[in-house]
Amino acid sequence: MKKVFLRFILFLLALSMIVPFFMMFLISLSGQDNIFTDYKNVNLSFCAYKNVFHSIPIVKYFLNSLIVALFMTVGQVVVSALAGYGFARIEFKGREVLFFIIVLTMMVPPQVNIVPLFWLMSKLGWINTYQALIVPGIFGGFGVFMMRQFFKNFEKDLEDASKLDGCNVFQTFFKIAMPCALPAIATLSIFTFVSAWNSFMWPLIVTNTENMRTLAVGLTIFKSSFREITMWGELMACSCICSIPVILIFILGKKYLINNPMEGAVK
Repeated sequence: MKKVFLRFILFLLALSMIVPFFMMFLISLSGQDNIFTDYKNVNLSFCAYKNVFHSIPIVKYFLNSLIVALFMTVGQVVVSALAGYGFARIEFKGREVLFFIIVLTMMVPPQVNIVPLFWLMSKLGWINTYQALIVPGIFGGFGVFMMRQFFKNFEKDLEDASKLDGCNVFQTFFKIAMPCALPAIATLSIFTFVSAWNSFMWPLIVTNTENMRTLAVGLTIFKSSFREITMWGELMACSCICSIPVILIFILGKKYLINNPMEGAVK
C-alpha cells in the first residue's frame, strides 16, 4: 500500500512538471487568436516557429549558446576533476586552507563579481568574444567541492594497485579515478550545462552585438520588441527551442547517474 501511494505521489509530481511543457508546446502551435480559447476546435500549425526564424537570427543565438555551454561544461569538468582529485588524494602544505578559501567563494553572490570580471575582460580585450562568455564559467567552487567529496571516498586499494602496476599520479587519475567518477562527472556536467545554457546576466553584459548574443539574451530582446501586443505563440516557440538541449543532455547523462560508481574500475 505504501509503495502504491508513493508511486501515485511521484506520478503527480511528474505530471505537474510535464503539463507546463505540454501547454507551452500547445500554445506555440496555436494562432494568436486561439491561445485563450478552447483548444478542441483549434487548427494547430507551425506558423509561430516560421515567424521566429524569420524575425530573429535564432539559429545564430542557438549556436552561440551551444558553443558556450559545451566548452564551459568540458572546461569546468576537467578543472574541477583535477582540482578535486588533488585536494582529496594528494598531500601538500596548506591544502585544507586553500580548499576552505575555494569553498568560501561559493558564498559570494555572483553579482558581486560582475564589475571586476568585466574590468578584467576589458583589459584582456575579450569583450564581445567567446572567451569572455566561456572562461569565467570554467572555474567554480561548487565543481571542485563536489569532485573532491567524490574522490575522498575513492577506494585506496585501487590507487595502491595502480601504483604497483607502475602508474604515476596522472595515469592513476585518468585510467582509474576518472572512469570511477563517471556518475559525479555526469551530474556536474548536467548542472554546468543547464546553468550555462540559461545564463542571462553575464552574456547580456559582456556582449554588445547581435552576432554574439546567446539564446537567453536573444529571447529577452525578442520579447521586448513587442509593443502593442505580446505574441505568445512566438514566445512559446522560442521557449520550446530553448528547452530542447536541456532535455537531450539529461537523457544522455541519465544512465551515468544511476550506474554503479565502481563499474569503471572493474573494467
